Amino acid sequence: MQPAKAPGQPNPPKTLRVVQRVARVTYLIWEFTESNFSTFVVPNSAFGILGAFAASVLAEGPNGHPSIMEVLRRVPFVIAFNWYNVLIFDLANQRSPESIQEDLLNKPWRPIPTGKVTADQTRRAMLVAIPTALTFNYALAVWRQGVFIMILTWLYNDLRGGDEVIRDLIISIAYGMFNSGSLQIAVGSQAQISRGGIIWTSIISGVILTTMQVQDLKDQAGDSSRGRRTMALFLGDYVSRLCIAFFVTFWSIICAYFWWLEAWVYVVPVVPATIVVLRVLLMRTAQEDSGTWRWWCVWTMTLYALPLTSQVLG
Repeated sequence: MQPAKAPGQPNPPKTLRVVQRVARVTYLIWEFTESNFSTFVVPNSAFGILGAFAASVLAEGPNGHPSIMEVLRRVPFVIAFNWYNVLIFDLANQRSPESIQEDLLNKPWRPIPTGKVTADQTRRAMLVAIPTALTFNYALAVWRQGVFIMILTWLYNDLRGGDEVIRDLIISIAYGMFNSGSLQIAVGSQAQISRGGIIWTSIISGVILTTMQVQDLKDQAGDSSRGRRTMALFLGDYVSRLCIAFFVTFWSIICAYFWWLEAWVYVVPVVPATIVVLRVLLMRTAQEDSGTWRWWCVWTMTLYALPLTSQVLG
């Protein structure tokens, strides 16, 4: 509640009230998306930006080789694309009754559990946010990816695909849309993603599909109580950890081989991969699994750097 205004106390200037309101809304957006910013917005932005620096193998067209300064000028747009589309996902995800109950236990600082906004206000915000996001996607020449992101958000949240075994499949396709959109924005509208770029984006989606279950290890208790069928619960903790360890190792080698890197360069993905593997096999508390999830994000970003590494060393 706002403190009572003393009699005769003047109202703050209109400009100040506007600034305060904008600041509150901005911070509210941050609270909705904070959990996904470092683990989703940053890595997906990195895919597009690092890929644009290797545009000669990932893009084609009359301006398929943007300069360093051209790519750097587009960095804010790449980050914005990922952030506002993640906001749509988080608004849809956090407003359901099941998510609210789960957040009251696991993430009580989020806007709805703290009472800063209601689920109905969040729904109404989506009525504005979704058309706005679609407009921005069109302006950035990534409307195709944007439409698929909205469909996948609907499948995951409203149709509760996120509670089914197909959860990781939906997420892997979504990563493909976010990654290809990030790359398209970074290389510019005068260029197109090449066949090699499409193949590389698809490979990364395969990485996500087979290793993304690492994010579910830390949430097994909550997921089980909600009836969510994640791969960690479907396969069992032990088998899930073995699968993650195998595929993290497998993809580290395959991705480095795909870019024809010399053997000594394999250290780029293999070092963080080794950390992920050791942690996932030996460190099993929820807090330790949360750290492993973040190391997994670091590992994926080393994979995203491989096209640029190949170009620099080639």
